[in-house]
Amino acid sequence: MSERPKSPRAQHRQGLMRTLRMIGPHLKEHKLLITLGMLALLGDVLFRILEPWPVKFAVDNVTEALGAEIAEVETVPDDVGTVLAFWAVMLALIVGGRAVCNYFSTIAFAKTGVKVATRLRSRVFDHIQSLSLRYHSKASVGDTSQRLVGDMGRLQEVAVTAGLPLVGNLLTLIALFIVVIVLNPVLSLVVLATAALYFLISRFASPKITTASRATRKGEGQLVGDAAEALAAIRVVQAYGLEDTVAQGFAAGNQKALKAGIKARKLAARLERSTDLLVGISTAVVLGFGGWQVLGGVMTPGDMVLFLMYLKIAMKPLRDMAKYTGRIARATASGERIADLLDEPVEITDPDPAQPMGRVHGDIAFYRVTTKDGHGRELFKDLSLHIPAGQRVGLLGPSGAGKSTLAGYLLRLADVDSGSVLMDGHDTRRVTREDLRSNVSILLQESVLFATTVRENIRYGRLDATDEEVEDAARRAGAHEFIEALPEGYDSVLGNRGDTLSGGQRQRIAIARALVRNAPVVILDEATSGLDPASRALVESSLRELTRGRTTVAITHDLSTVQGLDRILWLDQGQIVEDGSPEELLADENSMLAQWASTQRESMRDQHLNAEDRV
Repeated sequence: MSERPKSPRAQHRQGLMRTLRMIGPHLKEHKLLITLGMLALLGDVLFRILEPWPVKFAVDNVTEALGAEIAEVETVPDDVGTVLAFWAVMLALIVGGRAVCNYFSTIAFAKTGVKVATRLRSRVFDHIQSLSLRYHSKASVGDTSQRLVGDMGRLQEVAVTAGLPLVGNLLTLIALFIVVIVLNPVLSLVVLATAALYFLISRFASPKITTASRATRKGEGQLVGDAAEALAAIRVVQAYGLEDTVAQGFAAGNQKALKAGIKARKLAARLERSTDLLVGISTAVVLGFGGWQVLGGVMTPGDMVLFLMYLKIAMKPLRDMAKYTGRIARATASGERIADLLDEPVEITDPDPAQPMGRVHGDIAFYRVTTKDGHGRELFKDLSLHIPAGQRVGLLGPSGAGKSTLAGYLLRLADVDSGSVLMDGHDTRRVTREDLRSNVSILLQESVLFATTVRENIRYGRLDATDEEVEDAARRAGAHEFIEALPEGYDSVLGNRGDTLSGGQRQRIAIARALVRNAPVVILDEATSGLDPASRALVESSLRELTRGRTTVAITHDLSTVQGLDRILWLDQGQIVEDGSPEELLADENSMLAQWASTQRESMRDQHLNAEDRV
């Protein structure tokens, strides 16, 4: 039997509780700051309660001085002006005290909100980085960024401008209700009825606002993802004239997010205006009934002014709560999206306790490895393989054979379902990821460079590398000359992903980064693919320097790279179907490697002939 979907009210309550549980531990880290803020807030509430009293006494004294008989005022002072001046000063002092308390409470809560959001953002970012490639291959980079920045910003803003001040408003309402029930039990029922009606309306409106806000944030996250995808592929978009097609898709998503946003705003505005109507009716009732009681001698004019001021003070929190309710509902939707991200399970974790690893020689073994791909299909079945330290091995095979997955096990980017992956006899699941990965360098088809200096890009291979070591690695990678020719040499800042450099130059900087790491194991994943012949020759020379004396696992479809390796493994349907030296396998015309090499030569010959025809 399928589970019944939860009502919007239940979803709103659950989302609010998840958000509070998420930020609760970080609030505990700032107990002193929150305590000071709450004390200042209590002072603000106290001054709010005292604020109308100078006005009451001043009105009663003026009324008595004008000849009206007021039972509460037994004598009329000789100098009414002095009395008025005294109460005016008292009012100014009370307002000033309230302003000071309000300032300190606002600052305390603002600091708390900023510190909690900063700590939570770091926690979420660390969690994102710890998630496996399985998650990152499916998740939208734009939506994840929107949660980390946009949703976090909204949560922080609302915590400061709505969440914590809401506590002060509730305290004010409770304190004022106690005061007015003592002053006039009959008129206090007006305040009680107004508050009850507000909470009733809010109870039905808040879940709807949360639902609409959730849809808005989801749509905005999708928009950011679409925009990031289009901008990342801007060359293809412009080259194929896809601007209108991409713009239409973005506009459709934009319109969907717009509708959800308008709905959320309309619901919030409806709640705020309903509250304004309640406040107006309550004020009219108090004015009419209070005036009648003054005429009947039940209240003094000052009492009625006092009550009206208390009503105004009490109604302001209700107005604010109506405004805050919409904000809190939207923040709840953002909080849920962040909580969903934190709920993503971390698949790859360090063992406790971990075995010490240290620097290895590079002996690699896969023992009876069995695993499935992301679609649940069997990728490897009982696969065993030994790669001695220092051997350079090529992995070849059809697309989807698991070459990159097998190499990824050496970095523990994923874990095998059963079996073991060993490095110098250490099970990769029994050591820390930091120890394991410090022994491995990786070079990808698309070299990943960062928007910082060339020097820092190389130093990312080993953060404690000296400038001399960085430059030595660049020389060995064949990159020193073109780096020196840059406007600021090694201190030149690269553009996004290093797009200001050619493909070959980017790859040689990546090789320099791997060289400065000086790891005993090197993984090459299509490191020369997509390069022109001249760049490929330079990169291959740098790769020979990188792999010299190191255990190398090369995934490649480049015939010249294959011929420079010690051993070739052909993967197909989860098994190693060929294993031998390039010379042996190429000499056997029935081998898969020889057939593949023949196809590669024919393709290269056709490309050469076509190029000559164009000339």
